[in-house]
Amino acid sequence: MPPTLLRVGKLGLPAVLVLSFAAQVMGALLPDIRLLVAATAAGLAAEGVLHRWQRPVASAIARTRADVTVRVVLRDLLLVAGLLGHQHQPEQRTVYLPLLLGLLTFYALHFACHATALLVRRTRTLPVVTRNIDASALRLSAAPPALLARRPSNRLLLFGLPATAGLMATALTDRPWYAAAGVGLSIAAGAVGLAELLVRLLPGRRPARPEEVLEWFDAWLAEYRPTVGMYFSGGTSSAYQANMWLDTLGKVEGRPLIVLRERFMLQKIGATDLPIVCVPKVADLMRLEHSTLQVLLHPANSGKTSQVLRIPTIKHAFVNHGESDKLSSVNPYSKAYDEVWVAGAAARERYALADVGVEDKDIVEVGRPQLDGIRADTGGPAGGPVTVLYAPTWEGWDGNPGNTSVVEAGENIVRELLADPGVRLLYKPHPMTGSVDPCAGAANLRVQELIRAANARREAARPDPGVTAELERATAELERLTSGGFRTAADEAERMLLQSTPEPGRAQAVAEATARWEDLYWASLPAGEHQVVTGSRPALYSCFDQAHLLISDVSSVVSDYLASEKPYAVANTSGLPEETFREVFPTVGAAAILTPDGAGVAELLDMVRHPARDGLAGARATLRTRLLGPASEASALRFQDGVRALAEAARAHRERIVSAIPTQPGAPRREASARGAVPSRTVEG
Repeated sequence: MPPTLLRVGKLGLPAVLVLSFAAQVMGALLPDIRLLVAATAAGLAAEGVLHRWQRPVASAIARTRADVTVRVVLRDLLLVAGLLGHQHQPEQRTVYLPLLLGLLTFYALHFACHATALLVRRTRTLPVVTRNIDASALRLSAAPPALLARRPSNRLLLFGLPATAGLMATALTDRPWYAAAGVGLSIAAGAVGLAELLVRLLPGRRPARPEEVLEWFDAWLAEYRPTVGMYFSGGTSSAYQANMWLDTLGKVEGRPLIVLRERFMLQKIGATDLPIVCVPKVADLMRLEHSTLQVLLHPANSGKTSQVLRIPTIKHAFVNHGESDKLSSVNPYSKAYDEVWVAGAAARERYALADVGVEDKDIVEVGRPQLDGIRADTGGPAGGPVTVLYAPTWEGWDGNPGNTSVVEAGENIVRELLADPGVRLLYKPHPMTGSVDPCAGAANLRVQELIRAANARREAARPDPGVTAELERATAELERLTSGGFRTAADEAERMLLQSTPEPGRAQAVAEATARWEDLYWASLPAGEHQVVTGSRPALYSCFDQAHLLISDVSSVVSDYLASEKPYAVANTSGLPEETFREVFPTVGAAAILTPDGAGVAELLDMVRHPARDGLAGARATLRTRLLGPASEASALRFQDGVRALAEAARAHRERIVSAIPTQPGAPRREASARGAVPSRTVEG
């Protein structure tokens, strides 16, 4: 539906519903059969549009207690009242009384169907949900049709349509058998739907009971014997914080495991062959205490993190999802972990200055394994356009104007860049921009409009049609690999069944398909055309490889970009003098500083075009080592060393716990469940 009609529908559809009921009442009281039928038809049409295109409006109406059930019952009863009022002889009115009983029977079936659907959904809501783990023992099956299980409003409208249509036909023709046939069809549909749901409650058709699932989970933990895991909890837009660690975790020795807390997050985690478990309840989460799990890595803090920190047999390391000079990178919560893993010496100094309770002995420098594949400096644009990546961060929670440049400086910086005909701009705002401050969201939209207008004025060479066609095929293949191929009606139990066994090599296939898609994406773009990149693809690191220059804010984007050692600039919207700005935020020490008015962009571009004038190259190399660790040492190896050392500390701690537990005289001494070396990933028989 067009946006204009959507806006009109937010007010117009509720008005149509109200007017249709008012007209129905008038038609039933007069009685005026034509008015009654016309009003009923208008109401049904409004319901169809409402549930097809305006579901938020339908939800808002339901909150007033005038939900679909009330509206359908009222609509039908007004039809019956109009029919009874139209008949002047008492003996004629008695003909319609069985129709009223039939309607009541249909409504009873609807409520019974709804109650049964709730029971079915409860039996299919498991205490532990998994991916990449064989769950065939749990008697999982395909979900019932969504119309029966999860959409009672749509079910009532659809199943009740024959009854309403029959009543309308009878009102127009004065032939009761139309209504009888319609009511009969509605009753039959309701009965079939109820039977379909009741069958799923039979002992042989329902999934395993919660206690059976937990026993199965314990047995799987004992068989798989996990050693290192990643624990993650967060909102719908935070999955990227975990996804950036999937490849690194997959290369760790031992048997990795991913532990989640929110059910929806199971499908937000990217393609991986690693086993994933989602344990929503804290009581069930505590079962990990009796497993062989030694180390949990934490990419983010959350309210539920404190729950898993209670497990004394596991060592916890905070790995974060990016480092910057912001206060959020030295959160006092970090002292709750056994160790804090950082990229380089700069983060260690940051914690010392912040004095938030994290001791220096608990900080481990492991580098940034995700950055090992970023291309190094290519030596400038080599005569072509200068590709500038403007990647401002979001506004944050504290309202500090220095958090993001998009509000005060974004439009000015973009105007300066667009004024240079030799610049190709890639604009990639943070996905959470505008989520707290509407001003940031509005500024983001204005920047995008500036870029669209500049593209309209610029004539760019069109790409090779063959490349475009190849990109379409690559997109289709990537969607096939990442979509999961689920039915729309699939629930978590059905998805768990379909994802029990990972397709061998699927994660590698997705990585290769993504790399191919990114190459074709960049090749398919018109030469020199500016781009607004707001989706998950292409990824930020792919944009790094395209750019000759980064403009950003004080954020982890700057630290990560330094892996390339290419020039970068930071917008100073903090209100601090430049000297103080550099002193307070060490990550901008090797950056060009831009003021909110965009001054300095021309000089910055000149430096990129003429590398000999780049006086900050040496400073960038030095700062890169401080922020990310020595370039000569692969971060993946340093990360593995950190895992190995912390696992050894966990085993030693578990030994001490076991040896400290008093035993009854004559009773055998308990053994540590995780004793010995880190096992291989092959499950022992």
